Amino acid sequence: MVLSLGTSLPAHATSKPVMVGYFPAFKGLARIATTPIDHYTHINLAFANPDANGLLARDGAMTCMSGGAAGNVSLTELRDAVAKLRRKGAKVLLSVAGGVIPGCSGDWSALLRPDKRETVKRELLAIVDAAGLEGIDIDIEGALLTAIDREGNYTPFIAMLSADLKAKGKLLTVATASYEGGMIPRSSVRYFDLVMPMSYDAIGPSWGQAGSEHSTEAQAARDIALWLDRGVPRERLVLGVPFYGYGFGKYAPGYDFRTLLATFGKAVLNADLIGNACAGCDYVTFNAPETLRRKSALAKARAGGVMVWEMTQDTDDQQLGSVISGVLYASSN
Repeated sequence: MVLSLGTSLPAHATSKPVMVGYFPAFKGLARIATTPIDHYTHINLAFANPDANGLLARDGAMTCMSGGAAGNVSLTELRDAVAKLRRKGAKVLLSVAGGVIPGCSGDWSALLRPDKRETVKRELLAIVDAAGLEGIDIDIEGALLTAIDREGNYTPFIAMLSADLKAKGKLLTVATASYEGGMIPRSSVRYFDLVMPMSYDAIGPSWGQAGSEHSTEAQAARDIALWLDRGVPRERLVLGVPFYGYGFGKYAPGYDFRTLLATFGKAVLNADLIGNACAGCDYVTFNAPETLRRKSALAKARAGGVMVWEMTQDTDDQQLGSVISGVLYASSN
């Protein structure tokens, strides 16, 4: 394996490709029972946030993590969910923050300042132990990430969290955009076991260039090249792919793949578009199985695996997950 930045891979890391899936706890942890998970090597439970005091849990429940039977996830529910997923052989991590920070969360900018970050770190380490997790995934995005980094507080927090997690033999991973103002800083790269560029959302309901597709193979190739150039060792670079699409014009603004298949039939198995992608036109942009096959081959050749947002959007028979795992592990067993 080729490493950079003077770092070394932890003992539990290997050159075998990984397949990371985000499980949306906010849709209800009960969905674990009906979500096929067999292909995934790592599962990130999304999302948890600390409260204004930096606390992740209080009185037997998470302070800001929806998806439990009574609203916020209880510690018992979290432990049970982790145990169920681990029995399938996956490493289970807790993903914190998210693209949209809920109202119950504290202000991450304030919480990662020197006077507060120790509390947040301590809470994350405590929940790893309490729930039997394999580590923490960081998903601080966009303007929030930029603000924290400009104050000089992102990398110092990541460095201290990484050191303490590694002392426990645990993982620290991150999801990142690949545009200026949305990328994790170069100074933080060395501290993550997996860096996962979210290679999607080039266009959406209220952003992007009209007529664009939201997650092309060319975008995936550019993102891989970008993060290799930014110092991520190949083995730690994991390409993010979507199990959903966006609609424009007469179509609904968003579709998961299972809904795409039910709505448009076999047409979604053969192309990445319904309609014509052009400004003012009616179209849906997504990734068909063949595109995911090619992206997976690219990730296997040039990176360390594939990340999926998100697992419950696949079909019951895992048409997309099966394609990805079939490529990643065709000659890796």
